Amino acid sequence: MLKGISSLISPELLKVLMEMGHSDEIVIGDGNFPAASHAQRLIRADGHGAPELLDAILRLFPLDQYVDKPVALMQVVPGDTVETPIWSTYGEIIEAHTGIKAPFEEVERFAFYERAKKAYAIISTGEGALYANLILKKGVITK
Repeated sequence: MLKGISSLISPELLKVLMEMGHSDEIVIGDGNFPAASHAQRLIRADGHGAPELLDAILRLFPLDQYVDKPVALMQVVPGDTVETPIWSTYGEIIEAHTGIKAPFEEVERFAFYERAKKAYAIISTGEGALYANLILKKGVITK
């Protein structure tokens, strides 16, 4: 155990976050996301919700300040009537950590899958909300 690091951040996840460089991307996948078949590096976070994990990650992980939208969401498939209240939860968490009020790019479902395949790592969570997948683009530490 280390002081100041959430117990949600496994040693494997901490290692991956440290290895990542500027503009590398990491996916937080919900419980339905095909993480194992898409990941270059798969991190299991079964039983954990995506918002809690996002909050823990953003305590350590800078978002890319050189792009307009450092976070990507999987766009709702046209015609699907699913509500996405988790997106506003994500927005609140991101704003609390970064001050960014509109960080989201919406990416079409299959384009999201292709981008996820190129991500540095994918975290597979137990999140039950639909369309709860997101991609974070790493920034730099300026201090």
